[in-house]
Amino acid sequence: MASINELHKQLVKKERSAVEITQESLNRIEALEPKLHSFLAVTAQQALEQARAVDAKIAAGEEIGILAGIPIGIKDNMCTKGIRTTCASKILENFIPPYESTVTQKLADAGAVMVGKTNLDEFAMGSSTENSAYQTTANPWDIARVPGGSSGGSAAAVAAEECVVSLGSDTGGSIRQPASFCGVVGMKPTYGLVSRYGLVAYASSLDQIGPFGRSVEDAAILLNAIAGYDPQDSTSLKVEIPDYTANLTPDLKGKKLKIGVIKETFGEGLDPEVEAAVNKAIAQLESLGAEVQQISCPRFRYGVPSYYIIAPSEASANLARYDGVKYGARVEDADNLLSMYTRTRAMGFGTEVKRRIMIGTYALSAGYYAAYYLKAQKVRTLIKEDFENAFAQVDVLVTPTAPTTAFKAGEKITDPLSMYLNDLMTIPVNLAGLPGISVPCGFDSKGLPIGLQLIGKVLREDQLFQAAYAYEQSTDWHLQTAKI
Repeated sequence: MASINELHKQLVKKERSAVEITQESLNRIEALEPKLHSFLAVTAQQALEQARAVDAKIAAGEEIGILAGIPIGIKDNMCTKGIRTTCASKILENFIPPYESTVTQKLADAGAVMVGKTNLDEFAMGSSTENSAYQTTANPWDIARVPGGSSGGSAAAVAAEECVVSLGSDTGGSIRQPASFCGVVGMKPTYGLVSRYGLVAYASSLDQIGPFGRSVEDAAILLNAIAGYDPQDSTSLKVEIPDYTANLTPDLKGKKLKIGVIKETFGEGLDPEVEAAVNKAIAQLESLGAEVQQISCPRFRYGVPSYYIIAPSEASANLARYDGVKYGARVEDADNLLSMYTRTRAMGFGTEVKRRIMIGTYALSAGYYAAYYLKAQKVRTLIKEDFENAFAQVDVLVTPTAPTTAFKAGEKITDPLSMYLNDLMTIPVNLAGLPGISVPCGFDSKGLPIGLQLIGKVLREDQLFQAAYAYEQSTDWHLQTAKI
């Protein structure tokens, strides 16, 4: 499938219609979904209506925006008015939101065509998209393997060209890790840059919506559309939004860009093939004109243990609303109110969600709050300080995106600790509220994609896109297509 810019030119020149482009996307979804399972819902009728509206504008001689007529997938934890939003959970199986999330409203206003709601780990809790209550998404590069998570459906849909771009959410790496596993670009913006209004909360101080694309430019175009202040989100930042595509140049010469390699992300636990590919990518960035140096973030390794106290604690509070009373599923034949609460939650939540609720409730309980939750927040501050010290010396930090390439479905589902370690490289970025992007940087001997993570200063997405684009354009990794 062509890029956003190429499709836009075809539409403006009337070489293709929005309906044709949308139907091509829907046909591919129909052909691949029996094997891939990227989508929980396909909104074909609405998509074609949106496409016809774009074609009508073009026929009337009206100017259309860059995203008009572009097929987009939306992770199924973003509210879509009148369209089921399940968070891949049985407890929200029949929930139809009465309002639209800010990001999906912005995309609709831009003329984008939503082709469906993508699969995820239940309530965005997971690293493999195996925790969905409905289906397990496959990796387009090898359908026996996972696409990563929790935004695995959004990543797989873009990698398999079922849609041009998609939206995911990232709490501890849920955009970047699946982007790495699926060989696409995934961007987690600065916390507060993109409105969370209408995003079903997992961990409110960590969640952030971001774009997937097959190229850095496509991801930048999508971020242009969704970034910006929203008075309906109390954590939204009131800042000027630059054009993230403005400084995309094929080299870094004269940019005086300083790149720091976080040394704690290499060594034990990192797959040798991943390490080799990432080191080669770092050398490539240096050849493009970047100044590269080693940087130490000594508390980086404590990201996983602190995250798995903070995030479950916030989840236990956020998910308390699913009690069978307010909205969502309810067990009707309970003997009393307490029985209705407990049976509804036992029936509605999956194993991983229950595990995290219990961890969080325990960490917040009397007698344990100071020992666990408060200490984890102190560690979070130390991790943030490490990043601040690093950014006093360099502009951008680099690490592998994930310690390994995509693993086989079922391989880690019964080993939560092994599963949690998939987010080793990505979690500290969320704890510090920083932007991060994963770009394809090679393949292992099994033909599975490898991702390079670039981490930026607060609100310096422009710099991240610049470095990522220069690297991308000097290689052909982003031009490789999944064999599904």
